[in-house]
Amino acid sequence: MIKRPLSAAAIAMTCVVALGTTAAHADLLDDIMKAKKIRIATDMAIPPSGMMDANLKPTGSDVETAQLLAKDLGLELEFVQTTGATRIPNIQTNKADIIISTLSVTPERAKVIDFTKAYAALQSVVACLTTVEAKSWEDLKGKTIAVSRGTTQDTELSNMKDRNLTLARFDDDATMVTAAVSGQADCVATSATIANQIGVKNPARTFEPKVLIRTFDLAIGVRKGEPRLVEKLNEWISTNLKNGKLNEIYKKFHGSELPQEMRS
Repeated sequence: MIKRPLSAAAIAMTCVVALGTTAAHADLLDDIMKAKKIRIATDMAIPPSGMMDANLKPTGSDVETAQLLAKDLGLELEFVQTTGATRIPNIQTNKADIIISTLSVTPERAKVIDFTKAYAALQSVVACLTTVEAKSWEDLKGKTIAVSRGTTQDTELSNMKDRNLTLARFDDDATMVTAAVSGQADCVATSATIANQIGVKNPARTFEPKVLIRTFDLAIGVRKGEPRLVEKLNEWISTNLKNGKLNEIYKKFHGSELPQEMRS
């Protein structure tokens, strides 16, 4: 059979397909190692996970976790400031390589990004002023609950249609905490750790957990389609859970150890 030469249009199409295939196989781990720098999205307004110290330097459990990762991989670390709502968009738009920012693992998020294994845990609660009488979801009806937009707490409570909860959404954890500290909110949906910070900022307004929402695993977020990077991060997490370094960081800032099953 005589093969006819390809037309110019066909050749052009073949080149486009080839270029697309090459782009599809671009590897983020290789890009990071080649750049010798890793960009990590971390919220610096959610103490004790991320915050600025007296010298305006980043500190906190997520900050030290990110610093340990960069050190172990021999990379320069660049923090990308984020909020709860912008964490995932940051990696989807290539503004950051990964997320280390109290990112809990949920089925909804797993549809749009990939997760590593858990490196820490988060107890998600509805906390209120100690003077507020509330022991159940029923007791929370009629009370306004402050929540940070785009967080797991926002998603969880928004899906509880049958509980008739009233939510007041804030753009980030910092403004939500400010609302609680200043008296604009008597109940918040957040992590137990952040809830404890309210009383530290204003001893006259001490909050305590009233209702447990859920205990979440915290993991590193990676954009879809980067299995080599996820595998590398999983190896790093396993090593540092086993040697106790991740537990030391968590205990330093949160005052308690990681769950036993995570450490063993």
